Amino acid sequence: MTAAAASLARRVTLLVLDVDGVLTDGRLWFGAEGEALKAFHVRDGLGIKRLRAAGIEVAVISGRSSPAVTARMRELGVSEVAQGVDDKGAALAALLARRGLAGADCACLVDDTPDLPLMRAVGLPAAVADAEPEVIAAARYVTRRPGGAGAVREFCDWLLAARGEAGE
Repeated sequence: MTAAAASLARRVTLLVLDVDGVLTDGRLWFGAEGEALKAFHVRDGLGIKRLRAAGIEVAVISGRSSPAVTARMRELGVSEVAQGVDDKGAALAALLARRGLAGADCACLVDDTPDLPLMRAVGLPAAVADAEPEVIAAARYVTRRPGGAGAVREFCDWLLAARGEAGE
């Protein structure tokens, strides 16, 4: 961990996550009735819980809407969930204004080009290992794990380590 990255990580009070390709592997599964199914990695959930316990809030901004996301985030205690968002930059600006936060004190973990406005608006932009090349180029941190396979947990653990807080 570089000193500059650790310094950015220590400032983080809010982590913004994308869903498809970050909390999931990005594949869309549809049931016989047309319902969208999503698989979430259990370790990512623990990472989110640890962040929240350390005082770092977590929010979700997603381009798609899914009852599965609503249910999973409720289970994890994440109350800031914006789904079906076309302009992620505007959604983040509204969230920051509502919470009285500065973008410099936020991190995001994303995977695709619609997330670039989020990356430009936060102090610590991060990408999952299998993100699009433009997203990786814009990131200050890139996970070793791909989206849906523990990348969120990895990033949460890294943030906590930068703050000097060890995980269990």
